[in-house]
Amino acid sequence: MSDADSFRIISAPDLIDFTTKALVEATVTEEHALLAATILVEADLRRIHSHGVNRLDMYCNEVKSGVVSGSAKPKILKETVAIAHVDGQNGLGFVVGDFCMKLAIKKAKEVGIGWVVAKGSNHYGIAGYYSDMATKEKCIGASYTNTSPLVFPTRANKAALGTNPIAVSAPATNDHFRLDMATSTVALGKVEYRDRKNEKIPSGWAVDKNGRETNDPKEMLEGGGLLPLGGSEITAGYKGYGLASMVELFCGILGGASYGTHIGPWRKGRTEPADLGQCFVAISTEHFAEGFDDRMANYLSDLRGLPRVDQNVPVLVPGDPETQAAKEQTEKGISLHVNLAHFLEEYAKNNKLQPPK
Repeated sequence: MSDADSFRIISAPDLIDFTTKALVEATVTEEHALLAATILVEADLRRIHSHGVNRLDMYCNEVKSGVVSGSAKPKILKETVAIAHVDGQNGLGFVVGDFCMKLAIKKAKEVGIGWVVAKGSNHYGIAGYYSDMATKEKCIGASYTNTSPLVFPTRANKAALGTNPIAVSAPATNDHFRLDMATSTVALGKVEYRDRKNEKIPSGWAVDKNGRETNDPKEMLEGGGLLPLGGSEITAGYKGYGLASMVELFCGILGGASYGTHIGPWRKGRTEPADLGQCFVAISTEHFAEGFDDRMANYLSDLRGLPRVDQNVPVLVPGDPETQAAKEQTEKGISLHVNLAHFLEEYAKNNKLQPPK
């Protein structure tokens, strides 16, 4: 099979439509389903397939089983002019994230900063979707979430940290800064995606159930875990360990949600609410020195203009690959691996849905 034969092209609107219908069939309200579908497909547009429709069945099954509510709306528990504490009420993480970041942006526009922390949430897709929301309102945005423990802390023989992503976005004149990264070497979804494609994983990504490094995704997925950003101790994995702990501080501990080893597993199927903690920050650039967007654009230009090691390989800034991928795939359609396309077709057949074209 050639590389071209290994992929299927599906338009973003068709994929959003299918994903929305699949979620509605799982008893998610139409409004919430469309929002969730939009965020999932945005991940695929950016070629972050680990957080796209690759996980559709997990979201649907959790709602069908009653572990997650497909209709719950977030509720503000405490609030000041600059901060808010929100209860996601076990709703979809996409809904909680959208609500909280909009609230943070509103506060930032009024007083310069908005800091919103949620408990009672669930997996919310790509963290960068929410930080990007702020840039459209002339704000710096940040988004964090804790997740089920999958990462082995430095020197530990047990998973105790989530992949706990950090996302920070900033506006710039005709440009933007977009950092979206796990505090593990990679996100779980990237291992899942390699497994779906029957591919090995690189060294430094994961360990087996005994804490030994492995290149077999199945050994990681069947009782093993991920390594913190940086890998082993000798390559400074303790820094990723520290960053993951910082995210836990902002999310689970500050928000009064579950944290660390107190969060149940996700992939193996849960019978109790995840009660994830999430943090959303918006900072209005207009409350600081004038000319932020121009300076930011100049800074990004300086970085891209640095001398290259290889003249054929450009220097990039955070977000460049995803921005280019989204532009290309919006025009030409989303390229999904054939195994993932077959999975969607099978899911559609089993749930009496029309598969995406």
